[in-house]
Amino acid sequence: MIYPLPPKLRGLARRHIRLPLVAAMSLIWLAGCSKKAPEAEAAVPVIALPVQAVDGAVAGRYSGDVHARYEMPLSFRMAGRLTARYVDPGEQVKQGQPLAQLDPADPSLQLAYAKAALDAAEHRLLFATQQRDRDEAQFKQNLISQLQLQQTQDNYASALAGRDQARQQYKLAQSTTLVADHDGIITSRQAEVGQVLAAGQAVFGFAQSGEREVYVDVPESRVGGITIGQAAMMNLPASPGHSYTARVREIAPAADAQSRTYLVKLAIDHADASLQLGMTADVALQGSKPADAMVTIPATALFHQGEHPAVWVVTPGDSKLDLRPVTVERYGERDVLIAAGLKVGERIVMQGVHAVSAGEKVTPIAPPHAEDAPQ
Repeated sequence: MIYPLPPKLRGLARRHIRLPLVAAMSLIWLAGCSKKAPEAEAAVPVIALPVQAVDGAVAGRYSGDVHARYEMPLSFRMAGRLTARYVDPGEQVKQGQPLAQLDPADPSLQLAYAKAALDAAEHRLLFATQQRDRDEAQFKQNLISQLQLQQTQDNYASALAGRDQARQQYKLAQSTTLVADHDGIITSRQAEVGQVLAAGQAVFGFAQSGEREVYVDVPESRVGGITIGQAAMMNLPASPGHSYTARVREIAPAADAQSRTYLVKLAIDHADASLQLGMTADVALQGSKPADAMVTIPATALFHQGEHPAVWVVTPGDSKLDLRPVTVERYGERDVLIAAGLKVGERIVMQGVHAVSAGEKVTPIAPPHAEDAPQ
């Protein structure tokens, strides 16, 4: 059962209900009066730096080492025991200079065998010569057929060739001394005194005097841009101030099985005494572009618009992003060489290219680590 409130209590209750309602309406009115204009678009910080120019005339820089144009092993043409070595690695030798000696007792049997073979070949040649002379005289008198004369002439030709071969074998068996075929330098020693050698087994490494080359290892991503005859400049860290011109002479047709790089040989023009074998050389292959025609960017700055490469450029006026297509000249391990689409000094996004969008307002900042900045 509900009892009605006394008149005084009913008035007090109405006043308590009316006060919260008035307060709520007042707050809503104040909120509406204090409404502000929308804030300006906030700029997003991105790592962005100006692109740097590179010398477009340089197609690539590599480190290599100096070699002789002709390098070969030196060996005896016959088997035997090595009894003496007359030179050591690093020595300059002249053409005809004795280098090593085999034991004459070892090839003595080979020499006797070669002498016997030569005597037999000379005897067969003498008989074949006499037979040819008789048959030619009888053929003129129509006493033998032309076929028999041709067989006799063939036997004579075979005997003559056999005699010449036996003579060379005998001459070869007489030589137990290894001599230098050209002027050059001994680069290595591969046999010791007392060692029994097989025919053709290397005794020394030899580098012929004269032409010099530099060998460089080129990664598979760059070997396609190198051509035979391409010009290059070469410097020696061990000899500051010495620079040489060179040209690509040979490109390996297959990559090295372990390093997966291609050996490129460059012939050095006007080599002098400063070019010592084995020296380290800095090689700059020359390209076809003029200087300052290209720019380089980090690989992390490259974006792809569909199938085409592009970069995010920060417009200088409003600091908004614009996706611009570019032409890539060469892909490197950490950087990309751009041939067209960018100008020196333009600011591009270097990192986080997949986290931004076209027209977005940004605030360019430097990389947090100095080593991340393009060199």
